[in-house]
Amino acid sequence: MSKGRLEAFSDGVIAVIITIMVLELQAPHGATLADLKPKIPAFLSYVLSFIFVGIYWNNHHHLLHAIHKVNGRILWANLHLLFWLSLIPFATDWMGVNHWSTVPVAVYGCLLFMAATAFTILAHELIALEGKDSTLARAMGRDYKGKTSLLLYAVAIPLAYINPRISTAIYVLVAFIWLIPDRRIERVVAE
Repeated sequence: MSKGRLEAFSDGVIAVIITIMVLELQAPHGATLADLKPKIPAFLSYVLSFIFVGIYWNNHHHLLHAIHKVNGRILWANLHLLFWLSLIPFATDWMGVNHWSTVPVAVYGCLLFMAATAFTILAHELIALEGKDSTLARAMGRDYKGKTSLLLYAVAIPLAYINPRISTAIYVLVAFIWLIPDRRIERVVAE
């Protein structure tokens, strides 16, 4: 089965996710800079979620660049990932509207954890299809970044009930970890 259709569908869904997120941003009713102040939490939620969705889009592209074919298991694993990503606009809006309060921050973390888990499952399915000596398997290696991200999310979720700002800082840390270019797949593909 060709990977082109899977990639095109995924790109379309991710584009819709980003569109939905930006449409949730509501302009203030006033015309001064002071009128923007109450909108700052919603805007910061959007920025963080935009970065996360961008990270997933980028890494998804790299995954698919390193493989040659897909099968039914991969199609379902990909839909699993897209399902969790599609809930990010809801959690983004909820977190921003409620000024980063406890439950929305914890739910946001749960969605990030589930999306990371789904991405890991997708990568494992791709490696299983391509083989343990494949380009993708060599590039992914032990996937320390992925495992570290899952661990940080697992710590941040319950911390939201103690202090949502600590959880938010952990989410920002995970985003920063992934913003540092991950050249594993590019390096192996170039070889």
